[in-house]
Amino acid sequence: MARLLLLNGSPCSGKSTLARRYAADHPLALALDVDVVRSLLGGWVDDPQASGAAARALALAMARTHLMAGHDVVVPQLLARVAFIDQLEALAGEVGVPFDEVVVQAGLSEVLARFRERSALASRQEHRDAAELVRRAGGEADLVTTHERLTALVATRPRARRVGGGGATVEDTYAQLLDVLRPPGAA
Repeated sequence: MARLLLLNGSPCSGKSTLARRYAADHPLALALDVDVVRSLLGGWVDDPQASGAAARALALAMARTHLMAGHDVVVPQLLARVAFIDQLEALAGEVGVPFDEVVVQAGLSEVLARFRERSALASRQEHRDAAELVRRAGGEADLVTTHERLTALVATRPRARRVGGGGATVEDTYAQLLDVLRPPGAA
């Protein structure tokens, strides 16, 4: 059975890396990065709010199509507000698949250090875009605020499971992800 998996977390927590890894290990699974979808919209950087809303709507439509075809969808996205999480969960219910909400944990100092490094060495367009958006929003102070909002949101999400943190490697975090996705009692 297909599943809809949300990987929520701060910037540079490893969400996209885990999504790509999951997709590589699960035939026809879709790693659906909303930021990549947004980058496909012309002039998106001039209106990040409107383009973000459009990208989320497109992502929901893409997810619906792929789930209905019987394939997993993994959405790696920083969501510090509940609206899109609720939309994803509702979509899973509508198409009759499980919804898994997983938070990829990373401490604030780790997030800031990784973001500085990724921004300085950005080889992928979505990383350059993220650096520009953070710069426009107030720089590292915005990252701190976003991390705090995410932490507060996660505290209100009792069904969200957590992976990573504490300097865990990508392999360790991926193993944790597979473990939390395993049905209770499964070996």
